This record gives sequence, C-alpha cells and structure tokens, in this order.
Amino acid sequence: MKILVTGGSGKLGRAVVRHLVEEGHDVLNVDAAPSPDAPASPRYRFLRADLTDHGQVLEVMTGVDEHHRGKDSSGAVDAVVHLAAIPAPGMTTDSAVFANNTLSTYSVFAAARTAGITNVVWASSETVLGLPFTTPPPYAPVDEEYAPRPETSYSLSKDLGEEMARQLCRWEPAMKIIGLRFSNVMEPHDYAAFPGWQDDARARSWNLWGYIDARDGAQAVLRALQLDATGADVFIIANADTVMERPSAELLAEVFPDVPLSREVTGTETLLSIDKARRVLGFEPQHGWRG
Repeated sequence: MKILVTGGSGKLGRAVVRHLVEEGHDVLNVDAAPSPDAPASPRYRFLRADLTDHGQVLEVMTGVDEHHRGKDSSGAVDAVVHLAAIPAPGMTTDSAVFANNTLSTYSVFAAARTAGITNVVWASSETVLGLPFTTPPPYAPVDEEYAPRPETSYSLSKDLGEEMARQLCRWEPAMKIIGLRFSNVMEPHDYAAFPGWQDDARARSWNLWGYIDARDGAQAVLRALQLDATGADVFIIANADTVMERPSAELLAEVFPDVPLSREVTGTETLLSIDKARRVLGFEPQHGWRG
C-alpha cells in the first residue's frame, strides 16, 4: 500500500514507519519536523505540513507535486495512519492541547473523505478509559465496553476524535476509521526505569500498570490497516503483561480494593484488556520488558 503517516517522526510514529517500510509498503511521513532516524529506503519520504491547517491537509491527501497526485492516479494514497498530536496532557496549556489535537484529527478525517481514502487508522488513547485512575475504573480488566471517561483536555480531544470517526463513517458508509487506544508507549531503552517502580504499587497505578512496546504498537497499526471492515471501531492496545513483577490481582486488591475483577487474571497479565484486539485484529504482543 501507499500509506500516509502523520506524526511519523514521533516515538510511536518512528516504529510504525519502520515496520510499514520493512513490510514492503510505501510511506509518506507528514510531520512538523523530519524523523531523527528515518529509514534509508526509497519507500520512505518526508513532507512537512501543519496538520491544523485544513487546506494543507487537503493538499497532502490529494497531491503535492512529486509525492502523489489525485485519487484516480497510480500515485494515490491507499490509507492514512494518523498519529500526529500533542502526545500527553500538561505539555502546554489545556486549550492548546485540545485545539491542536481536535482540529488536526478533524482535518485528517475530513480530508481523507474528500480525497476518497476509506482506510484510516489513528491513535486514540488509553486515557479515554478514565486515566489517571484517581477515580477508580468500574471493573478490571478495563475494556471497550463502558463509555469514555475523559479526565483531561487531552483525553477529551481523543474522546471527541472517536465520536468524529463514528459520525464521519455514518456520513460515508464505505469508510473504515479504526481508533487504537494505545497504552503508554515504551522503547527498549525505557525498560531501564522499570526496576525502580517495583517497591511502590502506586507509582504506576494511574494506568493500571500498563504499557505498549512501540514495536507492538506498530504491529497493531498494520493489522488495523489490513482489517477488512467498514465503520468506526476502537481497540485497546497494550502489552500482554504489566510493568510490575507482582501479580496483577494482588496489585489491584492493594491499590483499588473496591474494583471487582470481571474475570480471572493470571500472574502479571495486563489489566488493560486486549481481548478484543486479539479476537478481531489478530494482535499479539511480541516484545516486552521481561526480555
């Protein structure tokens, strides 16, 4: 496929771009800055654009000089992966986070529709589940079955992104917009910090001790792109284990004693349910901090 990736220079974006190129796809990375470790491949190109400017996004989708031209040409884009965003709350003012993330997501979805691109995968967030869990979740493992509980301007922007996807797919029944609720993204060098969390169960309780290896995040993106479906859907994407050495049920009982387990949890199994991603996408984490 010819795949347009927004935010391909970011932490998750770099892993996604590498994986797509390695799997034989042509990738156009659209970001505010070039990637520091872009693939040395003829299948990879970079284009600078402001994704909050709808005119620029529409140009990116429909053709910019030598990159591609027109939805009916051989150079047309087949799919879009939208990862670009201010990646967490607290990095700038709340209104700036909300404005950037909401407007850029609308622009990408709407421009894809205008350009006739029906295959869209984008980065939602685990935060829509109610993170940080200062208010305990309704049950664990948490899953996609309860309504979003945004607690910050960042998570509100992701919640509204999911709603925009549902409405745009209603308007355009041929579209597929898959939102991946990524857990806290980690690269291999980040694992050096994990031993320091083991003595304090509350240090990482804000997201039920979850994480996602960037390489497995990339796997999830490709599986979502390959899914034969229409309409909007969301999936939690996390590693199969937690960041802790202690059993997950023991951690939950200590920090969230009033939160019931909806099913048996074995060992250090994740409390961010990936059952739906496994069942529908065929997602199965391959990397992790335990080696």
